[in-house]
Amino acid sequence: MSIQQQFKRIDNILLEDAGTSGANDYITQISWILFLKYLDDLEDTRREEAVFKSGQYEPTFKEEFSWDVWACPKLPNGKPDLSRQLVGDDLMKFVNTKLFPYLKSFKSTTEDPRSVHYKIGVIYSEIEQKIKSGRNLREILDLIDPLEFKTQEELDDLSALYEDRLKLLGGAGRSGEFYTPRPLIQAMILAIDPKLGKTIYDGAAGSAGFLTESYVYLRDKAKTPSELRFLKEDTFFGKNKKPEPYLIGTMNMILHGMESPNMVEGNTLAEDTHDIQDKDRFDYILANPPFGGSEHAEVQRNFTIKSSETAELFMQHFMKKLRIGGESAIVIKNTFLTNGNTEKTSTAQIRKELLSNFNLHTVLDLPSGIFSANSSTGVKTVVLFFKKGEPTRDIFYYQLNLGRTLGKTTPLNIDDMSDFLEKYESRVDSENSWTVNITEVNKKTFDLRVNNPNVTKAEELKSPREILNKIKKIDNEIAKVLGEIDA
Repeated sequence: MSIQQQFKRIDNILLEDAGTSGANDYITQISWILFLKYLDDLEDTRREEAVFKSGQYEPTFKEEFSWDVWACPKLPNGKPDLSRQLVGDDLMKFVNTKLFPYLKSFKSTTEDPRSVHYKIGVIYSEIEQKIKSGRNLREILDLIDPLEFKTQEELDDLSALYEDRLKLLGGAGRSGEFYTPRPLIQAMILAIDPKLGKTIYDGAAGSAGFLTESYVYLRDKAKTPSELRFLKEDTFFGKNKKPEPYLIGTMNMILHGMESPNMVEGNTLAEDTHDIQDKDRFDYILANPPFGGSEHAEVQRNFTIKSSETAELFMQHFMKKLRIGGESAIVIKNTFLTNGNTEKTSTAQIRKELLSNFNLHTVLDLPSGIFSANSSTGVKTVVLFFKKGEPTRDIFYYQLNLGRTLGKTTPLNIDDMSDFLEKYESRVDSENSWTVNITEVNKKTFDLRVNNPNVTKAEELKSPREILNKIKKIDNEIAKVLGEIDA
């Protein structure tokens, strides 16, 4: 059975199980099991390294909780040891009453968010084991057991399959917040062109798409062991507020080759922006933060410009976390450009700060439905590209007109972004691109609305009387032609 078939079978098992429902449950349940199998492979690798160095190795798990004991015990010839294999109710009892409580206890052993122990504790303290059938769990364990995480080729195969499942989250209600279309992410990275040796941050990481795609972009550019080590260990940093995306994002980074991802669980907006120092800042920030939510007064106190809107707070957070000379690309609801008709409104104040202390050099206007399978109900968004440490002089606007409706069978692809990427470099005006000088921006509202000057205005609507008269005239002409034919 191929890896693709194995994953498809797991999907079908979870579809049949009474405890799981929908794409979010499927990816979460696959992830907690995959994570334990990954840790088992990591144990083997570290044990071998310790032997090679003639050193002692302290295993992560007690023996009874290691994969080869509880999940898939083996005979000396490598075949399953059915006599020791837990099945049915015995398997479910062990997982729910022994394994998960044991894994949860790791949370009290360390506060270092970069350690494997910390990640284990956080994940299994807050993720619910939802599989109800011991028979189903047994089959899933047997399907995952042959998978290996030891070579880059194996990781590439697994990460591709994992991404296929993440795509399902795009149209899965609240889970859609975890997934940003990869062609959009890839285009944003190509535009920013991050360099080796720099840091990259996403404070609303979700499934870690910006971080994993940036890793793929930079991986082949690392030519020395030290460059590769820095890339894997000290380049990428993410944060997730909820346990599900924390697990999914961590697993996605692991499957792309980052052994111990710098993913932190917690509310990004709880960080006081007044206390951020240069050591806390990053060279690149790429993100698609949630919008439409609200934060209470205690969180709002962490920001200079008070607002309950999460998107406005995230914008301020990213502006503070960006290092001088650093570059950022942020997806945000297009109303951020126009909300606030006076200089005292929070949105207008943030826009003023953005234009005064950052070079907002590009605005990419995205079509409706880019994050939703139903484009008719999709939220309109833009991508803001800006650099810290210099004021804005000219803003280059690009309106992404695809000439088709986005949907499940017609999703965004990287070719859709080619003209934008070309114009991003050349900055030339076209049917879909134009430049606005800062002197043209209203100095009170700092309105930055997208208003394409190259689009011909639609013909004004005619009055009902004019329409009826035109119809009557056409009817008369038809009657005249028919009369001539009959004659």
